[in-house]
Amino acid sequence: MKRRDFLKLSCGAGALMAAVPALAHAMTDAGAAPIPITVYKSPTCGCCGEWVKYMDKNGFATKVILMDDPTPMRREAGVPDKLGSCHTALVGGYVVEGHVPADLIKKMLAEKPKIVGLTVPGMIQGPPGMDEGTKRPYEVLAFDRAGKTSVYAKR
Repeated sequence: MKRRDFLKLSCGAGALMAAVPALAHAMTDAGAAPIPITVYKSPTCGCCGEWVKYMDKNGFATKVILMDDPTPMRREAGVPDKLGSCHTALVGGYVVEGHVPADLIKKMLAEKPKIVGLTVPGMIQGPPGMDEGTKRPYEVLAFDRAGKTSVYAKR
């Protein structure tokens, strides 16, 4: 019996087709060390907690530092108030403000652009950690030391 026939019998064609992308993803990430990221957040913010769980599931090793008000940390990290959100993270020399998707953080770390970091300003419904209910399109912005922004990605 050929291997492909065995797999069809064992899993069923639908199950096999559904499993292939997940296996490929697992094999890509397997063996890769988690990326350390430090997240400054309020102890009472549920959406921040959901984002931390999401990051842990997507190849990051989060260290959470609880603060009653993370605003001073955000300002110290160089995030202008107009770009602020509910939590601030530091990773690989960059700042991540708010609910930025993991794949875009990994892209930033790989490409090493000359920016301070990435942000999804405010509390937009749709990004990871804010993805319950009706999702809305949003932009992930890159920002520099002067606070100048550019669209890094649209989701």
